[in-house]
Amino acid sequence: MNKSAYLAALLYAFIIGFSFFFIKLALTTAGPVDILAHRFTIAFLAALFPLLFGWVNIRLRFKDVLVILPLALFYPVMFFAFQVFGLVYTSSSEAGIIQAAIPIFTMILASYVLKERFTKRQFFFTVLSAAGVACIFFMKNADAGGSDLRGAALILLSALSSAGYNVLARKMTRTFSSLEITYVTICAGFLFFNGIAGVEHMANGTLAGFFTPYTDPVFLLAILYLGVLSSLATSFLSNYALSKIEAAKISMFNHLATLVTILAGILWLGETLEWFHFLGSVMIITGIIGATAIQSKKKYANS
Repeated sequence: MNKSAYLAALLYAFIIGFSFFFIKLALTTAGPVDILAHRFTIAFLAALFPLLFGWVNIRLRFKDVLVILPLALFYPVMFFAFQVFGLVYTSSSEAGIIQAAIPIFTMILASYVLKERFTKRQFFFTVLSAAGVACIFFMKNADAGGSDLRGAALILLSALSSAGYNVLARKMTRTFSSLEITYVTICAGFLFFNGIAGVEHMANGTLAGFFTPYTDPVFLLAILYLGVLSSLATSFLSNYALSKIEAAKISMFNHLATLVTILAGILWLGETLEWFHFLGSVMIITGIIGATAIQSKKKYANS
């Protein structure tokens, strides 16, 4: 077992899990698109800092950047874009249920693209973990209103984008380092989301107020967490883990992030701990342990 890669995946899950708490804090001051722009601005500046001081060395040719760019298109560009606009038409519970299927999509896609093999038991535990997430979101919002087809389709595209990233990143880590991939994807997110936010503010005549949220200490704290940890650090951690472990296994840790989010909500947002949280948590943890501990009968190709 590659302990360092699993440790990176665990740390990734905990950072992502707490990020939803900081997103809620940031949303009291800025809109979703602006938050994406600001978080990737902070991530970009945080990534630039060690480069300027010579603490890290990135040697990428222009053609190398072009090779990595399709990966950045999957994540963060398409993943966040589809997610943000999908949530306009659907409930957060339905979005959570659909995105719980990301490890399943990753497993199927990896079997075709990377020739990674999985057993029936692995598939069962992956589905069990996804069902645990779905159980929590469904029971928590059982009386919430439904969504139209547009919302479900956009969230599904977001989930497929994440699965595509997991598989393509796993493949690209054979050619490029985790750090090189991280820098290109962060830069792409910075350019894309600032471009979208800038166009939106110019159209509304509110460009002067784009940086106003930074005067709020709570927003500043939230955006620093989202930029430095939840964008830059998690990007590197996931890329490193994907360079060592199969894509389907790493994507399972997104379900663990759900448990961390629930814990953060209970501790800091005063949310109530219900029976279905326990049931879903047991399903998620059992699924993660079962799917990551079981080894395939065949070695994964090119691992």
